[in-house]
Amino acid sequence: MKRLLATLLLLAGPVLALAQTPDLRQIMADPEWIGPPVEAAWWQLDGSGIVYRVERQGADVSDLRLIDLDANRDRLLDYADHAGIDGAEPVFHAASGRAVFVRNGNLFLHEPGAEGPRQLTADGQNDSQPGFSADGQRIRFLRGANWYLHDLDSGLSAPVADLRFEEDPDKASDDSLTQMQLRLFSSLSEDVERDRVERQEARRAAAEDPTRGPAPWYLGGTLSPVASSLSPDGRWLLLVTQPAGYDDGRDGQMPHYVTVDGYIEVETVRTRVGRKAPAPHRLWMLDLENREIEELDLSALPGIDQDPLAELKAEQGIEPHDADNPRPVRIAGLQWQPTGERVAIQLRAIDNKDRWLATVRPEAGELNPRHRLTDEAWINWNFNEFGWIGEHDELWLLSEESGYSHLYRVDADQGEAVALTAGDFEVMDPVWRHDGERVWMLSNRSHPTEYDLYRLDLADGELERLSQHRGIESFQVLPGHGEILVRFSESYLPPQVGLLPADGGEIERLTDTRSEAFRAIEWRMPEIVGVESSHGAGTIWAKFYPARTPTPEGGHPVVLFVHGAGYLQNTWQRYPNYFREQMFHNLLTERGYHVLDMDFRASEGYGRDWRTAIYRQMGTPELEDLIDGVNWLVANHDANPERVGLYGGSYGGFMTFMAMFRAPEVFQAGAALRPVSDWAHYNHFYTSNILNTPDVDPDAYSRSSPIEFAEGLEGRLLMTHGMLDDNVFYQDVVRLAQRLIDLEKDGWELASYPLERHGFRRPTSWRDQYQRILTLFETTIGEE
Repeated sequence: MKRLLATLLLLAGPVLALAQTPDLRQIMADPEWIGPPVEAAWWQLDGSGIVYRVERQGADVSDLRLIDLDANRDRLLDYADHAGIDGAEPVFHAASGRAVFVRNGNLFLHEPGAEGPRQLTADGQNDSQPGFSADGQRIRFLRGANWYLHDLDSGLSAPVADLRFEEDPDKASDDSLTQMQLRLFSSLSEDVERDRVERQEARRAAAEDPTRGPAPWYLGGTLSPVASSLSPDGRWLLLVTQPAGYDDGRDGQMPHYVTVDGYIEVETVRTRVGRKAPAPHRLWMLDLENREIEELDLSALPGIDQDPLAELKAEQGIEPHDADNPRPVRIAGLQWQPTGERVAIQLRAIDNKDRWLATVRPEAGELNPRHRLTDEAWINWNFNEFGWIGEHDELWLLSEESGYSHLYRVDADQGEAVALTAGDFEVMDPVWRHDGERVWMLSNRSHPTEYDLYRLDLADGELERLSQHRGIESFQVLPGHGEILVRFSESYLPPQVGLLPADGGEIERLTDTRSEAFRAIEWRMPEIVGVESSHGAGTIWAKFYPARTPTPEGGHPVVLFVHGAGYLQNTWQRYPNYFREQMFHNLLTERGYHVLDMDFRASEGYGRDWRTAIYRQMGTPELEDLIDGVNWLVANHDANPERVGLYGGSYGGFMTFMAMFRAPEVFQAGAALRPVSDWAHYNHFYTSNILNTPDVDPDAYSRSSPIEFAEGLEGRLLMTHGMLDDNVFYQDVVRLAQRLIDLEKDGWELASYPLERHGFRRPTSWRDQYQRILTLFETTIGEE
């Protein structure tokens, strides 16, 4: 049955349709004028409807809406309606068909055939990480730092352990002053003895009386909890710790100049890269039944006693890691087998070169390495998901070992991992059927810029493309249902909700949340083009927005847009990360500019080697690609090589610096927004992956930091920065400005925004910034 399109008209009052690109003020207005994207969507577990979340007009809160599939109706849910709907991200128990989910910090249970969910907890204490016991009769969940079990028959919730990260008060003190005090003063010693007896009785009562909570378990004051995971039967607790009071280096200080009371306030912000390594983790297995604890030995992890940075460290006189001093690790994931027989653990070396997957049988307490991913550069931030295949003794995982993210399976006890997908494309977000015979995933198999839903049946090994849309954002499979819920988007369509037939076909669109004004504009569709690298890197995919004016003498001026984040994809068929910039590009093409938006090396979506090309040389491969883009425009699209500019924010700002300083013969004008000028001042997590740390690899920082090349500036440079930026500090651009002053450079300016952070919030700031960018291009490289 055909369903009605659920269209939200989210602008108050009458709207004027715009047939052409709006002006800069409208482009940079609050994005509610576009209409909100669908932030998330999920099934009602009986298949009767879909709930989705959108931002409310004029407020920084989100609303829930329900699409009733039987009634063909889309309606706003009041808070009173929320009690009757199922929540997102349910956890299923395959045998019983039960599902548990968290909503507003409380647990809810969905029973097959029930009219609605049943609330299990109502404390509002942010209950999380629910899971079923093997028989489906009990639910384990985390509340704060403590694990609980909820019995579905009795309806009782009870904690399974009371962990105290402090010294046991009954442990005899070795402090000489304490011993003297107790020896000299009988009153004190009698008080201590009374307290001891009281605690002893409380422990005995907790052990013998099942109606009481567990007795405290004192784990000492040298450890600090990081994470934990409870076995399905509630007996075993896997605990991750780090040293208590670990100091991760000197904090930064950021002043606020524009404040309510008129006085300068100072905000504490992150430390810089390499000031101190992240705290190392340790693993412990706790037997809650016998109150025994054992630390898991990590020495079995292959390569943990070998230092991949040994040669670089030797150059700096730094002692490398070895068998006596193995590399420290951090725990990245814990997942119990549904039967509770084993737990799977993902570990990562703090130096970012290795990722391991291991299993542990709790009774044995020994780590069994099952997979190692190693990279001379760094292990990716993405594609690290893993899990159990149903109730089988097998794990699935994503790995880039072939050069692209692919799906693997590996036996829980022995043998090598087996690839289930292969090729020069990425797969991500796999969802397995409970029997382990079928898996759904997103992939860009058809083209690096196209993301669709695929299905793999393990019986025949065929990876089947189910959607042809090319812009699938996410999906949700409801067991036993004939359609798959998808979120999809397009170049000028923010994410929406649709239904895809389970065996593939056309998406039935259920929402369109755009405003009438935005839909009425005749937007310029970008062309997906391939620029061949002159450095042997292959094809650089890009969005091309051709000029919409006659070709002037000498050719069209050129603007290159450089996306942020480094590892991010902006050349794709989905709604862009940079939707304002896309509209700005429409405006530029109307004024005669060619605009090219490139996924230079380092960008996401093109495999491991594309990402790691920048290892120890940030700014070099990317600049080569940008220059290839300029040359491609000149050779193929009547571009004027004497009128070339570029702009971008964050990583794009960094690359604007590198282009203006290192290739002034190519780029005559540039706008660097919230730019990194010196990587030694950026954060540890991101930067140490790519450049190691400044003490170990100072040359990598010197060749990658724009401040080292500032003397190369010849053209016109605009810098803009939010003064409250706690990601790339405002200090970065101030230091660069002083460097330009010392070098007696002309032709640059700095625009500061006292109330903005890394991502601007105020339309007035957006408009001011982009008016400056437009003025820069019009007065330097624009048509005369």
